[in-house]
Amino acid sequence: MAGRVVHFEIPADDQNRARDFYQAAFGWDISAVPDMDYNMVLTSPVNDQGMPTEPGSINGGMFAREGDLATPVVTVEVDDIDAALEQIGTLGGSTVIAKQAVLDMGFAAYFRDTEGNILGLWENKK
Repeated sequence: MAGRVVHFEIPADDQNRARDFYQAAFGWDISAVPDMDYNMVLTSPVNDQGMPTEPGSINGGMFAREGDLATPVVTVEVDDIDAALEQIGTLGGSTVIAKQAVLDMGFAAYFRDTEGNILGLWENKK
């Protein structure tokens, strides 16, 4: 279903320090993703496909803070990132980071809304 909040991301100046903080504060399971400067953040149990098993829960990620990606990001699932970015542009938003492949899982992009907030978009690989 398009339009759901499906992920969050936390930028960090020191990912090791941030990982230690969030693990101690909330008991989150945080692990590095091979071949990426990125950590997966599990806030709830997951199934064999890595999807949360508790209704309404989401998991997230952590990455090095840089450029426009300097504050936490909420990620919204869409059916077609290209179409979503085009619609966002017609509504007064703008693309921050264009569509990019994420391993073999799907595609991500980032946009700025009309209020200056940066949000993420996620499209599952078909």
